[in-house]
Amino acid sequence: MRAIPQLIGLTLAATTLTAIAAPLSQIGKGEGRLDIIAWPGYLERGESDKSYDWVTPFEKATGCKVNVKTAATSDEMVSLMNKGGYDLVTASGDASLRLVYGKKVQPINLALIPSYKQIDKRLQGAPWYTVAGQSYGVPYQWGPNVLMYNTKIFKTPPASWAVVFEPQNLPDGKPNKGRIQAYDGPIYIADAALYLKSKRPDLGIKDPYELNDKQYAEVIKLLKQQNTLKHRYWHDATVQMSDFKNEGVAASGSWGYQVNALKAEKQPIASTIPKEGVTGWADTTMLHADAKHPSCAYQWMEYSLNPKLQSALAEWFGSNPVTPAACKEKTPGGSDVCKTNGFERFDKVHFWKTPQAKCASQGSCVPYSTWTRDYIGVMGGK
Repeated sequence: MRAIPQLIGLTLAATTLTAIAAPLSQIGKGEGRLDIIAWPGYLERGESDKSYDWVTPFEKATGCKVNVKTAATSDEMVSLMNKGGYDLVTASGDASLRLVYGKKVQPINLALIPSYKQIDKRLQGAPWYTVAGQSYGVPYQWGPNVLMYNTKIFKTPPASWAVVFEPQNLPDGKPNKGRIQAYDGPIYIADAALYLKSKRPDLGIKDPYELNDKQYAEVIKLLKQQNTLKHRYWHDATVQMSDFKNEGVAASGSWGYQVNALKAEKQPIASTIPKEGVTGWADTTMLHADAKHPSCAYQWMEYSLNPKLQSALAEWFGSNPVTPAACKEKTPGGSDVCKTNGFERFDKVHFWKTPQAKCASQGSCVPYSTWTRDYIGVMGGK
């Protein structure tokens, strides 16, 4: 079930974070257990495919038994972290600052994670996990939110996100109504904003996460229109894959994970980055402020950055590694993950971030609390 977290204000000054305990100064003996909240497909132990297993080697090397709780949305991750009982979370940029300012994660001592120096320079010190010069996690993977489509319907890739936002006939001559999907999460408002940024330059949208009242109203209007077209609001990757196979869905925003999995099943599926560009996610492994197994957690954060794991994970999930060295590693399936998944398209991705009332592009913007309230209404047909 989709969980809505207690909303956390993001206007707090960085100085309010001083109440959080100082970072760990040394890694002690592993506690024997590690509880992680992760996106589906992020922590594989060979159960789906024995070629993809990076959990078992870690457990054997450290004695830390890994327990995984999967979450389908960033809001669900924040809700679970608020409840507690977990050590780590693979948080996307629309959740990470909420966790930092909500004091649910603790600062990281990067000196205890030697491989941090090997992380892509484009990700080191990124603003979605670094506050006032202090890191609150280590990067894990990143990728674009692609437009996935049925190749039997689209003989050539759709050029625009209009196919999921505007009423129209698809190339097979049938309407798109009931055959497109939208993401079940308030951050999806940014996808509609990115589309309008291109279609409606008169609105003056500079950043899809920074919208004034007028811009925001037009974006919500577009999303209400989309509601009349949608087949489903998706958040479960497995359900979305089933919908494309069995429910006649033609197009939707999606992740590389679903695209790769459906292709592996020989389904008529492909993906593209439309002319308007894409939103995307850069995920950070973050340590709970009250983690019961910090030594195992630090060992995992270091282990997670090794190139072999990064390359195998990127191939499995359809994402990009955070360590450039992983691009040179041989993957279990033999694919060139960095070329396939757009490692060089980093600058074309508008990465998820939490909308704030005070914004850089125009001073005052609609905050995430409003996004959350209004998107619930949109999905409910209000």
